[in-house]
Amino acid sequence: MQMCQCAWRGDVIKDHPEQWTLHLSEDDIAELAQAANAFLSADADITHMTKANFRLDKLAEKVQLLQQQLLGGLGFMLVKGLDVHAFSHEQLSAMFYGFGTHIGHARMQNAKGHVLGHVRDLNLRSDDPNVRVYQTSERQTFHTDSADVVALLCLNKAKQGGESLLVSAVTVFNEMRANAPELLACLMDPIATDRRGEIPVGMEPYFSIPVFNWFVDKLTVIYQRQYIDSAQRFDGAFRLSEQHVEALDMFDQLCNSSKLHLRMQLEPGDMQFVYNHGLLHDRTAFVDFDSLKQRRHLLRLWLALPNDRELPPVFKERYDAITVGERGGMALKNVQPCAPLWPD
Repeated sequence: MQMCQCAWRGDVIKDHPEQWTLHLSEDDIAELAQAANAFLSADADITHMTKANFRLDKLAEKVQLLQQQLLGGLGFMLVKGLDVHAFSHEQLSAMFYGFGTHIGHARMQNAKGHVLGHVRDLNLRSDDPNVRVYQTSERQTFHTDSADVVALLCLNKAKQGGESLLVSAVTVFNEMRANAPELLACLMDPIATDRRGEIPVGMEPYFSIPVFNWFVDKLTVIYQRQYIDSAQRFDGAFRLSEQHVEALDMFDQLCNSSKLHLRMQLEPGDMQFVYNHGLLHDRTAFVDFDSLKQRRHLLRLWLALPNDRELPPVFKERYDAITVGERGGMALKNVQPCAPLWPD
């Protein structure tokens, strides 16, 4: 079994931010802004944006470094240097989306076809089976998103809380293999995960994919505990035994270990890129500002990466197609991609 390099411990790498932080220079920001302005002057619909019509010649070396970090390094990168107060909301949206086109291909994130997502508290509750936790101010818990990479641009941070947490799935796997191999085996069963009302035509309201998957000598993780628990409401879902629940609990405990995960607060202008197949991410609960303009708000991209690993065939239950560079997101017929500049 081949282990990837993203087997790290938070208590070690927290003291070495230079390993996972990429700083954009003034020239880098100027190139991003120039490309965004040129595109917006010709086309207001950023879903038409591509790597070809959003040129970033000077940034090419840093883009390559970011891709290498995602696929063969720690599996994440924090990109700093963008001043959100220096640009309009339209410019920031275009700069973020355009930068993303050089990392991968944007995928639809929900049943509405959004390829530019908004992470904001919509005063909803996650006990509603059709609500996704990022639409609330609640603790998210460690999970993966349904794409190769999730990217965030912080526009506003919360009044209190809302920290970002990352953990290596390989490290969690290794801990379970060393200390509870019988529980680790449970996480290789076809565990059901609730689709939360976003159901492709002809599919079940849940998908059944093991938490840990070995394929072509790589370990791939997929996980969202709340949605695993809520999938038990469906008659056809794989039934969780007491041992399965114990295994899931141990998985959560390891993810929540301060020794294993890394914690950071995204500041306005920070971009975070996370490789979903090797890492899990989380967000702490938060208290927001009363003013709508000040409230926590992040833009989000789901990206399919070129030259990425192959995924196990069972991932077709979630992705429909698993072709490298064209997979991930919501596989919904008769839904066209769109990029709303503000939350619905």
